[in-house]
Order: sequence, then C-alpha cells, then structure tokens
Amino acid sequence: MSARPAPAGRDDGPDRLYTVTGGRSRPPENVFDLVTLIVAEGGPTPGMQSELARILRICSAPTAVVEIAAELRMPVSVVKILLGDLLEAGRITARHPRFSPARRPGAARLPDLDTLKQVLDGLQQL
Repeated sequence: MSARPAPAGRDDGPDRLYTVTGGRSRPPENVFDLVTLIVAEGGPTPGMQSELARILRICSAPTAVVEIAAELRMPVSVVKILLGDLLEAGRITARHPRFSPARRPGAARLPDLDTLKQVLDGLQQL
C-alpha cells in the first residue's frame, strides 16, 4: 500500500498552526466563547499576518467566533489565540450577545434566561 500524497494547497498541519500562533497553545482566559461576536475596528494593514488580515475582513460585520473558525478552516482554539492578539492591539471589539449593551427602543431584545429554561423544559416533556 502506498501513501496518498497530500492535496495541493496550503498546509493545515500542526506545524503550520504552531507557526500561526507563535507557539502559543492557550487563548486568553474567558474572553471568547463560540458565540462571542467579533467586529473589526478597521481594515488590515500592510505586512500584517495573513490570518489576522482575513479575520479583520471577515469581521467587517459582527461575526461569531465559530463562524470565523469555519471560514478560516482552523480549530477554534487557534482562532481564539489570534483574536486575543487582535483584541490586545485594539483591532477588534468582542462582545457576548447575552451581555450586549442596552438596546435602542424598538430594537430586538434577547429573551431572558428563565424563559429559555422554561421553553427547554417544555420541549423535553414532549
């Protein structure tokens, strides 16, 4: 049996991910979860790491962390590390939908946690 050659294109192996994160393996503590919304505060700059530039382009509108990871085809843990770099540099804003700032009158509002629990309980009893 012969080994199949790797598909043409960029290398998504562990070595590349190690290089992309500068060897770091842990994202900032408790800053991002899968549904944290990320918004770019500006566009990419010349010489910026390509993955960081792509994140800024993706996040021209609010985008969830999990969507960014899917678009980049990278593990969420790696994307969180990159987002931490951008947050530290002031290039992005991060907010969890549950803790969004006070809404304008007439704007959509998230249901409270108790209502969601009651709906879940009702669905489980079906």
